[in-house]
Amino acid sequence: MYDGDESEGPKGTFEIYKAEADSLFKQGEYKKSIDSYTIALELQPGDKNTLVCRSKCYLQLGDTENALADSESSLAEDKTFHKGVYQKAQALYYQGDFELALVFYHRGHKLRPELQEFRLGIQKAQEAIDNSVGAPEKVKLTTEGDLSFFAKQDEKKIKKPAYNTYGRPGMQTQKKLEVSRPAGNEKTIKQLLGELYGDRQYLEKLLKETDPNTPVGKTISGLVSQGLNYLDTRTDFWRQQKPMYARKHEKQMMKRENRSEGSNTAKLSPNDYIIRELERIDQAQVEGKYSESLKRAQRCLNTVNGFTEDIVPNKMEVIANLHSCIGNAHLELGSYDKAQEQHQIDYNLGEEHDMEEACSRGLDNLGRVYARKGDYSQAITVWEKKLPLSKSALESTWLYHEIGRCYLEMGKYQTAKEHGEKSLTLAEEAGEPQWQLQASVLVAQSELKLGDLSAALSSFELSLDLARTQGDTSAESAIKKAIDDVNNKIAKGSSTSVKPAEGETNTSNNNNAASPTNNKDNKDNASVKSKPASATEQKESPKSAKADEDNEVNKSQEQEKEGTT
Repeated sequence: MYDGDESEGPKGTFEIYKAEADSLFKQGEYKKSIDSYTIALELQPGDKNTLVCRSKCYLQLGDTENALADSESSLAEDKTFHKGVYQKAQALYYQGDFELALVFYHRGHKLRPELQEFRLGIQKAQEAIDNSVGAPEKVKLTTEGDLSFFAKQDEKKIKKPAYNTYGRPGMQTQKKLEVSRPAGNEKTIKQLLGELYGDRQYLEKLLKETDPNTPVGKTISGLVSQGLNYLDTRTDFWRQQKPMYARKHEKQMMKRENRSEGSNTAKLSPNDYIIRELERIDQAQVEGKYSESLKRAQRCLNTVNGFTEDIVPNKMEVIANLHSCIGNAHLELGSYDKAQEQHQIDYNLGEEHDMEEACSRGLDNLGRVYARKGDYSQAITVWEKKLPLSKSALESTWLYHEIGRCYLEMGKYQTAKEHGEKSLTLAEEAGEPQWQLQASVLVAQSELKLGDLSAALSSFELSLDLARTQGDTSAESAIKKAIDDVNNKIAKGSSTSVKPAEGETNTSNNNNAASPTNNKDNKDNASVKSKPASATEQKESPKSAKADEDNEVNKSQEQEKEGTT
């Protein structure tokens, strides 16, 4: 990646090396990806997103120390950087430090409660701790009983013999390795190691047949012992994790129990049941199984309603969340009125019980419902009401973009442009290239509608650079076509100014109260190809005929924004 003399330094830009590393990571070339990320960090030291990406590469290679170091570096300036918090939790988890990993999973969940990975992290870390030391309810400490065990342990420590100094070093090492290797049930070890069990048997046979007294034998014995120690370490780790292939018997038992949902629920604590069901609801929604997600959410809601607040202290938060899940499922199934009803309940519960997260989430989803229905003015009203609740630049970026798209569909192009520019500024502040791309396209489309072709050309060229940086070939192709159309209009001298629609003003209303400080909605998962539901997904909208030129850029670039829960 360096050309010529190393003293000349990298020949490319930060964006080029970052994009190259991202591509290599997707291909599974983790070592090469690390090299490219390292050069990118030389060009832009301390970039937190790049540090997280390189940490992921190290983790894929099993280098948990460097993975942890990079994740901690990404948090050096911003302790609330949720990607860094999650990556640190992951590195600690794979180091086997489950307790500390659990702390950071909880910390991340507090920062971004809508992200599923933190909930899953909490669950798997807790399971690993329980598998290591036993569940808390199974451990009973008393002062009664025979304490001679501890006296025997002390005697063992006292009587521990000194190392024999007369043996050969190779023999001492070999003996030490043999003693230190943990004994275990071979059937269990085979189940845990899976395909690696054959390698373990081969290494054990090789170790027995190798004479460690010869120089070559000593080298081979050392390497084989290292391999066996690694496999033993992995065995212990996987035993604590209880991986899926080690749960075959448990799965069979669970299938029997799941024949009766009520019976299965009775065997779980209310908290465990709720966490499990929310994860299954989210998973069904992500996989596009909206009917299944709806049924699970409704069934879970009925069950939770039967719990008392003594059993589930955050009962109202759970109920509000479930109404949101039901609303999201109805929305994807095309039942807009039912979706609106459920999201309104979510919002009302938030106001009634002073739950700011539910209020923010409810307004977010209500706006999406109105936009899907084609009621853009109502969507704008709801989203402008949400703006004061925005707590991060990223959340405000999305809101201004959605509102701008609505204004564009309504023919208020000047206001749409102003909202697009605000979205672009906030996206740059948040360091979100995906939303920079979408905001710049919105600005370009608004300028094109206003007849300012030179400005539209500049904005489209900015969008093209962003698409190239992100490797978004479909967006790049669509933007090139839009640029060609603008150039043709400029060449023909066909620029005609479009007058603002009636009631159009040069400034957007009710946006001065926006407070970009923190984000609790799931905007990170938005793809650069996603288009807000507010402006394009409603096919039966009479406004859609006004956006023929817009759709050239958007139809290959945009998809429905995922609903938050």
